[in-house]
Amino acid sequence: MYRKSSALRLSLPQVLFVAFFVLGCAVVCATESDPWLRPAAAPAPADNAPTAARVKLGQMLFFDPRLSRKASMSCATCHNPALGWTDGLSTAVGFDMQILGRNTPTIVNTAFNSIQMWDGRKKDLEDQATGPISAGGEMNMPLPEMVARLQAIPGYARYFDDAYPGQGVSDVTVARAIASYERTVLSTESPFDRWRKGDVHAVSEDAKAGFELFQGKAKCAVCHSGFNFTDNGFHNIGIKTPEGHDYDVGRYAQKPIKSMRGAFKTPTLRDIGLTAPYMRNGCYKTLKEVVAHYNRGGDDQDNLDINIVPLGLSDGEQDQLVAFLQTLDGTPMQVTVPALPH
Repeated sequence: MYRKSSALRLSLPQVLFVAFFVLGCAVVCATESDPWLRPAAAPAPADNAPTAARVKLGQMLFFDPRLSRKASMSCATCHNPALGWTDGLSTAVGFDMQILGRNTPTIVNTAFNSIQMWDGRKKDLEDQATGPISAGGEMNMPLPEMVARLQAIPGYARYFDDAYPGQGVSDVTVARAIASYERTVLSTESPFDRWRKGDVHAVSEDAKAGFELFQGKAKCAVCHSGFNFTDNGFHNIGIKTPEGHDYDVGRYAQKPIKSMRGAFKTPTLRDIGLTAPYMRNGCYKTLKEVVAHYNRGGDDQDNLDINIVPLGLSDGEQDQLVAFLQTLDGTPMQVTVPALPH
């Protein structure tokens, strides 16, 4: 949940900066022997190392609707912290209430992604940050107009100076600031993590059995691997195209090779219980529906990934898988909406 405040508090940017400062920007595993535990710190590029000033500016920009053409949408409109940093809709709603074709992915742990977006068209968070701002179907704000609008807000000048001395307001500094804030949006300790650290009572016996299925018979870990439960790859998992909708070629639009036709990026499973509905087109409302999809080997068999096959899971085993997935939810971050400059 998030709430309004008349002043930006120390709670999020400054505290997280201290964590970055102490831990550094290297990816350090919580325990070297357990690949399922999240690293202690998120990586960042050398030319945009996190500072409190950059995170603070990025948070303001993330929640500022003036970055959209009609000053009515912000990044947080679709990536709402109260909804698992998504929007709770099957597919996103963009400029002038236009219904878009894809589900809004969470930004939790995107700092660890090696590539961004459902189709991988953005290489990193800096590259991704201004994409939705300038996209005609989303915030629909040409970047030169965005820069001019921000330059016309006197109160922003000192925040840009603090964050990026001598660089001023530009599409580059805006992207870097937003990316710096997004790097602070990390999953928190979940029951699964506590179990992996030795608390045998942190998860149920069904959840433990579900994790075994996840790694074995259900074949989930083939794609949902490691602490972030993603291989950062692209797969066609057999999602049926709704009647009346055009076929979405996915990654194929960026990499026109046969195996990428209808393939989409493997999403993280961290906080998965908070981010319904599921799949790149939001076609499933529950985790039980998602598990059933994989159990039957997908629906659209055209160009299906070789790992998507009928699994033969019993109803009880499917329930165990769901029980495990629910242990990946951490306590949602407490976010204070900043007062915006004028």
